[in-house]
Parts: sequence; structure tokens; C-alpha cells
Amino acid sequence: MSDVTTSLDTDTIAAIATPSGSGGVGIIRLSGVNALSIGQTVSNLSTLTPRYATYTQFYARDGAAIDSGLILYFPNPHSFTGEDVVELHGHGGQLILNMILRRCLELGAREARAGEFSERAFLNEKLDLIQAEAIADLINAQTESAARQAQASLQGKFSEHIDGIARQMVALRMYVEAAIDFPEEEIDFLSEGKVAHQLATLIQDAHALRSTAAQGAIYRTGATVVLAGKPNAGKSSLMNYLAGDAIAIVTDQPGTTRDVVKEHINIDGVPIYLTDTAGLRETDDAIEKEGVRRAKQAITQADITLHLVDDTDIVNADSLDFTLELKGHCIKVLTKIDLSGRTPGVINKGEHSDHIDSLVVGISAQTGEGVDTLKAVLIDALGLKSPGETLFSARERHIKALNQAIDTLETAQDQFLSSGAGELLAEDLRLAHNYLGVITGKMSNDDLLGEIFSSFCIGK
Repeated sequence: MSDVTTSLDTDTIAAIATPSGSGGVGIIRLSGVNALSIGQTVSNLSTLTPRYATYTQFYARDGAAIDSGLILYFPNPHSFTGEDVVELHGHGGQLILNMILRRCLELGAREARAGEFSERAFLNEKLDLIQAEAIADLINAQTESAARQAQASLQGKFSEHIDGIARQMVALRMYVEAAIDFPEEEIDFLSEGKVAHQLATLIQDAHALRSTAAQGAIYRTGATVVLAGKPNAGKSSLMNYLAGDAIAIVTDQPGTTRDVVKEHINIDGVPIYLTDTAGLRETDDAIEKEGVRRAKQAITQADITLHLVDDTDIVNADSLDFTLELKGHCIKVLTKIDLSGRTPGVINKGEHSDHIDSLVVGISAQTGEGVDTLKAVLIDALGLKSPGETLFSARERHIKALNQAIDTLETAQDQFLSSGAGELLAEDLRLAHNYLGVITGKMSNDDLLGEIFSSFCIGK
């Protein structure tokens, strides 16, 4: 990739590619120009058949057998990294694997950096940057939905969407520049409406892609949901019900929860980081006061805040100071409806009390009534219509680059509609195209690649 500034070194690298600890099988991976000769020396085999598993012994420098197992050889360019790759499959004891790895290093290999195998695959154009990141996302997936979406990105689904929009940009830019280069033509290509229409379509497609990518990012990283409200509003009871365990202490005494309590749950395939907080009220107790401060801080960082209100005392308990800046949505939840007699589910304003806001759900954490509705409302508030509708995984940096591309296109649209200046439009299309290139790695730099690949596992 000519625009990438990172260069590919010629060292032969080696690393243990399986997790640390004991297991039935452990794998050591080599990649580089000397991978084959090192593999042959370690196994004492004169030849290795490509893509064929050979049973052998692995030998130390003094000729003593270290272990027995399988050796596989993948010649370049038809390997994961695009280089010669050799894998040594032995028994999964950490000591044994370290002994084999040490022998590979003695024979001239260098221990691989974190993510260096994937980095070489990227630099050798075996995959783009989205696909490389998808490898790490697949390994770290916390739900089945996240794993399926990471696999889709690994197979190139996200890249296809990016490349499709990039092609639209290039085609429009070529059209605009042709009109600029041939002003003597009888037809004014820039003012006939085709350019404005194509630009509007391009912006619409980019918005749709950003929306889908944002959903993929939520499935990948999860959403932070904070339970907030006055003491005894039922926060800890709802926390325990959603977690399916007695995570938080529940008593009738106000102020029982004095610190944030966190639990990781799964709702319809979406990873949720659920946070129970201290009841919000004025207090002279130093410990409880600190708990209230932490609760307010958690609210400012939440993707969704569930404002819990005791439905048996809604007139006195309804107010809550949310003058803090909210990061995401706030949903009001009327609790204890098994005692108040309210019908569970979504409640519309005007049907009952003036104290009820526009988005309210009635639930009982004791009986479970209305909780499924609350889950559906929560997922909808995150912009997720269905776990199956998100086609690929995405990262925050992808969303940022898409935002930059869209902002550039919308600025270009405003300028073009007001002035009709084709030169400015062509330049903005070039800039927007570069932002897309950052996503796939066609436009990149050493710092970006170093940050991405350093987060990978050793041996991957």
C-alpha cells in the first residue's frame, strides 16, 4: 500500500500463539525468510510439504528431544502474513513451549511484538486495517452477536461498504474535475443538477453507513447503563433481577448502597455494563455523600440512565436533579408496580399523572412484570433495532473518521450550492476520500498502526 508510511522489516519473528497456562496443545508460530530453515532445524527434517501436517520431534541445541508434535509449513505468498510461515504444534505446557521458542530464537528468529503477525499481514496486503482489527475483535468478543459481526468484518463486509462509498467519491470527483478542465463545452456540467444530486446521494449513503457502524461499535464495546434515583427507589432490586444474582444488597433502610456496584450482563446480544449507584439525596454522612458524588459522576458517563422512581410514592419521590450534563438518553422507570397496581410496560404521558414524563416504563423487580419491555426500550434507545441487523463490527476510530468525512461532504455541499465552485468541491471530495482511507489503512501513519497493533495478543 503505497500511502502507508510504515515499512516492513525482514526479521524472522517467532511467538507462542496460544494463551499462557496449561493445555492439550500449544502453538509456536514463525514468520519470515528464515522460518522454513528454522522449522527444519528444530524438527530435524530436511523437507516440509506445504500445508501438510507432519508428525515429528522438536530438538534442543544439544540434540535432546524437547517435545513431539506436528509441524506445518505455509509458503509465501499464500499464508496469513504473506511470508513463509511455520507452525510448531506441541503439548500445551508453558515450560515446554518456552523451551521450543527459545530454540527458535537461538536459530535466529526474533520474538514478535504484540500484533506483529497481523501487522505484517496488513503491510503485505493480505488484509486491510479493518480486517486486521476484526481479528482482535473476534478474539475479544463478549457475545455471539459481537463474534458474528467481527467475523463479518474479517471477511470484508465493512470494507466493502467503505470501498463502495469511496468509489462514489472518486467518480464524482472525476466528473467535477472533467467539467473544470473543459470549460469550453456547451453544457455546463456543474449547474445541470447531476453533481448536486450525486453529492446528496453520497452524503445519504455515508450517514447510513455511519449509523450501521455505530451499532456495530456498541455490540463490540458494550453500553454503559446507570441506575439512578432516590434511596429505596428499587435500584438494587432491578440490578439483581437483570444480573440474575444477588449482586447488590437490598434492604428497606435508605442509604444501603453507598458506592457504585458494577456488573456485566447481556441483553439481546448486547454487552451491557450495568451500574447501581447510591441514592441521590442530601446527607451529612461523609461516606454516603461520597457515594452520591460518585453516582452523579456515573450519570454523566452513561450511555443510558435509568431514572428509577418508587411508584407507591410518586408525588414525593418523582423529582431528581439531572441538571448534570447527560452523555446519553434518560429513561424513567416506575418501580414497585406490584404494590401500586399500575399496568406494566410503556406509559404515555397524560394517561395517568402529570408527574409522568414522555418515556416511562412501569416495572416490578419482584415479579419481573414490565422488565422485558424495559429491555426493549433500552435497546431501542441505543439505536439497535435488532441484533441481526448490524452487519459488521466497528470501532470508535471508524466512527470518528466517518464523521470527519460526512462533515467535509456537508460543507462541500453547502459551498457548492451557494457558489457552484467546482474547484472547492473537488478538493473537499479528495479530503473526504482520505478520511475513508484512514479507516481501511490506505492512508495511514506509524503512530496509528502502532497504537492499533500494540493492543493485539502476542503471536497474533
